[in-house]
Amino acid sequence: MPGENLTRIEAQERRDVIDTQSYEVALDLTKGAEVFGSRSVVRFTATPESFTFIDLIAREVREISLNGELLDPDEVFADSRIALAGLQAENVLVVDADCEYTNTGEGLHRFVDPVDQEVYLYSQFEVPDSRRVFAVFEQPDLKATFQFTITAPAAWKVVSNSPTPEPIIHDGSTGSESVATWGFEPTPRISSYITALVAGPYESTFSELTSSSGEVIPLGVYGRKSLWQHLDADYIFDKTRQGFEYFESKFGVPYPFAKYDQLFVPEFNAGAMENAGAVTFTESYVFRSKVTDAVKERRVVTILHELAHMWFGDLVTMKWWNGLWLNESFAEWASTIATAEATEWTEAWTTFNAMEKTWAYRQDQLPSTHPIVAEINDLEDVQVNFDGITYAKGGSVLKQLAAWVGIEAFFAGVSQYFQKHSWGNTELSDLLVELEATSGRELSSWSKKWLETAGVNTLEPVIADDADGTITRFAVTQTAPADYPTIRPHRLGIGFYSLQEGALVRSHYVEVDVDGDRTEVPELHGLKRPDLVLLNDDDLAYAKIRLDERSLATAIAHLADISAPLARSLVWGAAWDQTRDAESAASDYIDLVLGNIGRETESTTVRTTLAQLRTAANLYVAPADRTAARQKVADGLWALAESAEAGSDSQLQFVTAFANALVTAEHAGIVGRLRAGEETLPGLEIDADLNWQLLVGLASIGATDAASIDAALAADNTSKGAEFAAQARASLPDSESKKAAWASLIERDDAPNTIVRAAALGFVHPAGVGVLGEFVPAYFDMLLPIWDSRSYQIAQYLITGLYPTALGNIELRDATRAWLSANQDAAPALRRLVLENLADVERALAAQARDADD
Repeated sequence: MPGENLTRIEAQERRDVIDTQSYEVALDLTKGAEVFGSRSVVRFTATPESFTFIDLIAREVREISLNGELLDPDEVFADSRIALAGLQAENVLVVDADCEYTNTGEGLHRFVDPVDQEVYLYSQFEVPDSRRVFAVFEQPDLKATFQFTITAPAAWKVVSNSPTPEPIIHDGSTGSESVATWGFEPTPRISSYITALVAGPYESTFSELTSSSGEVIPLGVYGRKSLWQHLDADYIFDKTRQGFEYFESKFGVPYPFAKYDQLFVPEFNAGAMENAGAVTFTESYVFRSKVTDAVKERRVVTILHELAHMWFGDLVTMKWWNGLWLNESFAEWASTIATAEATEWTEAWTTFNAMEKTWAYRQDQLPSTHPIVAEINDLEDVQVNFDGITYAKGGSVLKQLAAWVGIEAFFAGVSQYFQKHSWGNTELSDLLVELEATSGRELSSWSKKWLETAGVNTLEPVIADDADGTITRFAVTQTAPADYPTIRPHRLGIGFYSLQEGALVRSHYVEVDVDGDRTEVPELHGLKRPDLVLLNDDDLAYAKIRLDERSLATAIAHLADISAPLARSLVWGAAWDQTRDAESAASDYIDLVLGNIGRETESTTVRTTLAQLRTAANLYVAPADRTAARQKVADGLWALAESAEAGSDSQLQFVTAFANALVTAEHAGIVGRLRAGEETLPGLEIDADLNWQLLVGLASIGATDAASIDAALAADNTSKGAEFAAQARASLPDSESKKAAWASLIERDDAPNTIVRAAALGFVHPAGVGVLGEFVPAYFDMLLPIWDSRSYQIAQYLITGLYPTALGNIELRDATRAWLSANQDAAPALRRLVLENLADVERALAAQARDADD
């Protein structure tokens, strides 16, 4: 990968000798399509006569001066670093360079809208990419003020962390070619990775709110011209106001920045980024077509996630990236509780269980699992640790911590933490000190077991009852995997559910502390044994759960009858855990889903379960039964779509899942008639995105061709259309189409990030599994060259996205093991990605063996 890696030791050594005061960054965005001018003036103190370096990735460095003395760029600039020797107590560094735009979603991304040819720019700096835009000491504990001066076309809007000033139009500039300069005020002291620049002919609308401090906070929403009609800014402002009120009340600290802009930008890699006062979001949250409630709710959670970061991450920041988990986990937890308590999405914790915890449990059972407080040795470690441990397990454990200390004590400790450490850098211990003070709980042993060890525990009830069904003994057993044997303390709920008039309703609930291998629960003695006993009811704990034999039978027969959405989600999760762990057959899971999902009310639960259904049918069923299972799933999904309520969320989910699961010519005929309007479902509109999803489905089984895909793109010549077209072309199941897709990704390197991601998704579609085997040698041949030549983001997309997991066979397992054995010295981050791929295949083989035995 281009650029020098930065190790934690190097960052600590640099922090020991310097401290940063300010940056003045002038960017010239009028130099064409490839480069922009970047001039940085950096003021910092240092130990006299010490040596250090500053980070920069640039095409050309024209001038470097340190304390008025010119340095030769050819002598001091190499491998993304400028060497700085003979430092004084106070220093001024000036660096004048040309830096490159990217199309990878890293640094300063440049996008040309195919609809109107307008140019849009946005920055993405987390983790190490502000150095792609200006000279910077790229580490979070070297905070400074940042003053940006931007020269750009006068017709553009320019947004940064500080409020946008009135531009100065350059003398002599006229017409559409006129140029202007925006001179922003300095920011407060912040880390470089949360600085921001967004520029282009964005449309915008504005509002405001009054902070708890009494200050009026300007609000802005921005989006591309060609998507502006679809951007529901009033709703976004409404959720933002609810988030402000909730967080300012609970955190006890007013919003810390001068304004709050939310910008929806093209070809974004993540959901959003918490740039201080200038949050960027993926355009997937601009709904040009009907989307599910799962996506609508996720957008709200994301809005509040980024808002929470303004305090936790931006106002108070980790010293080094081993604190990344706390930054992201807190925002994940805080956004979920805020969504549940301050917005109309009151079942947000059910969504959290279905989506985040499913992610966390999967990640925590991979060979790459790690403690929540991970060992982050360098920047490459940071990149691969944007994972389900950092976000989802961390957020789950913070929910457990809040239950452990009490929610009021938790918020009080967080408030004290913000007040004590505003504008500074912290470590985990700084937060735990405050929580211990407010709760009276000793947390060092809790932290050691929960945050410094890896793995997930499994909890199971032990129940004895007498002849009339009265409980005589109730205990909870706890086990841990052999490789990660830690037994942990849990605060959890136990729910009793009884059948009442056709519904499973909670009849009793108790909260207990569980610790050790076995915990007796005497308070449940003497109660009537219910139809269903649910451990971890209300989902306070982070643990896999198992159902006793009677409860399991009840759950299978009556899963859809469970009245509480969160309880249903827990049972869905337990059923999937047992299937993934090869404790129950994938074929049985398919029957469970098809028999119950039609009555599920929670959109994210449906979304997650349908994804797991696809995995079960395509990967976990015994190979001899796979074709029949896939056809059964496709038939079942179409039947569910036909019987779903007209225009409902579930109807849309079942139709799109069906399109992704086609097997037969009959299935293709249904989809073709839907696209042509020859067959209809009441309330179902075949809008732009659904039309594409149906076409991708047809492509996956060879029921359409490249010409039809080209015609669809001509009719929808948008960036979203281009993504769908790339996915559809790569989904075509013949060898020549797969070779063309492979060449577009591996032999060429000009595709933007979103096209790479979409094409890789199509390439590995399970319907094309018959030809994927021929690409296995090429896959392993490309790993090292791709890792060395592409940016991290693109390399990750290719290494994970092109791995032919759908093969799910011994040959793929053995080839993967052979590569790992032969490449012991490959970059640890690369090996981790390959190990995770291998783990998916090994788990699939175990599940297939279990299914074959059923």
